[in-house]
Amino acid sequence: MTKHTADIRRFLAANQNSVLGNTSKLIFIVLALSFPGLSQVSNDALALEQQGKFAEAADAWYAVTESNPRDAGAFARLGLVLSKQEKYTEAAQAYKKALALDPKLTGVQLDLGLAEFKQGHFQSAIAPFSKVLANDPRNVQARTLLGMTYYGGGRFIDAIKYLRPAAEADPSNPELRQVLAQSCLRAKNYSCAFEEFKSILQQNPDSAAAHILLGEALDGLDKTGDAVTEFQAAAKIAPGEPDLHFGLGYLYWKLRRYDDASSEFEAELAVDPNHTLALAYLGDIALKNNDTERAASLLERSIQQKKSVRIAYLDLGTARMYQKQYLAALKALQRAVELDPTQPDAHYRLGRVYQALGNSAEAEREFTKTKTLHQKADASVVLIRPTPPPLVH
Repeated sequence: MTKHTADIRRFLAANQNSVLGNTSKLIFIVLALSFPGLSQVSNDALALEQQGKFAEAADAWYAVTESNPRDAGAFARLGLVLSKQEKYTEAAQAYKKALALDPKLTGVQLDLGLAEFKQGHFQSAIAPFSKVLANDPRNVQARTLLGMTYYGGGRFIDAIKYLRPAAEADPSNPELRQVLAQSCLRAKNYSCAFEEFKSILQQNPDSAAAHILLGEALDGLDKTGDAVTEFQAAAKIAPGEPDLHFGLGYLYWKLRRYDDASSEFEAELAVDPNHTLALAYLGDIALKNNDTERAASLLERSIQQKKSVRIAYLDLGTARMYQKQYLAALKALQRAVELDPTQPDAHYRLGRVYQALGNSAEAEREFTKTKTLHQKADASVVLIRPTPPPLVH
């Protein structure tokens, strides 16, 4: 389960009876007013709904739609009882049919959006929520759901636009404020994230998660030392929190406090022995200490867990290069280049390996790429790690 999915589920659970409540009562009233001469089957279907017999009610509404396929209200009611059974795919189909027959049917756009949202179909939920908000700009429910939909779809800048006023309108909703803060963080709007997480901590100073995320925001603002303080506070509150020790270790690593970083990475491995990044960064520190055997062992373990951690391949290639295992080094460094061809460090080391293998043409090609990338890159991000030691010890 992704981080975004977890946030969405917490929001769903906490807001089921408020923001996420559907409009079934409203549609019931509209249906009764619009179609006073309801058939006996329709009356039976409504009675079954009132009794909470949603499966039977769905069968009854299916019968109504079959006998009158132009009955928009019946399709709307069918969608609602299917939603009650969490059959959101079928519910969405019923809502779409209702809207095709009567685009102005009150409340159905919102329920269609909810059906798509609850399936995780965030892109499909945007249009119906947007239409509700366009028709009623003061609709807080639609505004909140549209913001959550953009968040679920990873469109964090758009999410902020809708979640900020929703959070201001509902300041006592911690899940909503948490998602707003997360949106600011993921959009790299660190000042916004800092203010939101600080506000969350004022309400709940013992929230380890808020301390961690405030630390991330501070790190994004280049206040890594202050970020360490927040992670340390989180560690006192919840020392067993997953990824916490890795996060603190990473901050120490950035500050080149490698002994402290190693202790935190080891603490993370005590919680999760196969933590990919903790293994990778421990391997990186071992390599910095010229312990190539330990570095290679840790980095191989990291790669076994996940094959997309660039630093693991970069350092493994470097370790194998020092051990004169040039073919193994070549393979690892080529993978590092695949993962991010814009970084000059892997190209340079790859050139050194080609040089050691006697392939001067490929070596020169890699050195040329290195020079070009150095010229393009910002000096603060080109090589944040120390220059590797000589090829031959």
